[in-house]
Amino acid sequence: MLRKAPRDTAARSQNAPAKNPQRAPKPVAGSAGRRSRQTSAGNPAPLMLRPPPPGEGKRGEQGYLAYLLRQAQAATRLAMERSLADLGVTPPQFVVLTMLKAYPGLSGAELARVAMLTPQTVGVIIRNLERDDAIKKTPHPVHGRALQWTVTRRGAALLDRCKRHAQVIEQRLTAGLSARDQTMIRRWLAKIAADL
Repeated sequence: MLRKAPRDTAARSQNAPAKNPQRAPKPVAGSAGRRSRQTSAGNPAPLMLRPPPPGEGKRGEQGYLAYLLRQAQAATRLAMERSLADLGVTPPQFVVLTMLKAYPGLSGAELARVAMLTPQTVGVIIRNLERDDAIKKTPHPVHGRALQWTVTRRGAALLDRCKRHAQVIEQRLTAGLSARDQTMIRRWLAKIAADL
């Protein structure tokens, strides 16, 4: 809906404050992946600050450990998603298959705990993997209502293909690290999970 202009525009314009003829210029983006600061003549504060790329500044060795762990996990997950997409498998499905192969007979609730996923997410994953004949259910020998899940022959073959893709990423993660460094990092990461 259009608004009517006020009748007394001349009187209004006389009372309005004068516009600043020296407006600060709009910030101009710097080169990709670099910090870019632009300041106005009267204000030395930066108008725009671009975050550095991963590995630099607060996203590098100067950053908080918790942030760096999250950043590394996000980069690893994205690489894994892209790699497993060729097989039609998601990283959470890969985790569930891996846990069931290592610990056959887990219930859905146990799977959620070891895979660090919500029970709802695991429920969807289980339904999809069962539909694709990658896992099968059997009743628990003691608790009749509980279901145990195991990997089928088809699921084991799919898991083997997934592992080959994951090993490429694992090799990228460990590139340049000695066996001793890898052991130390694994110990440190496991300790974080156990202690926090």
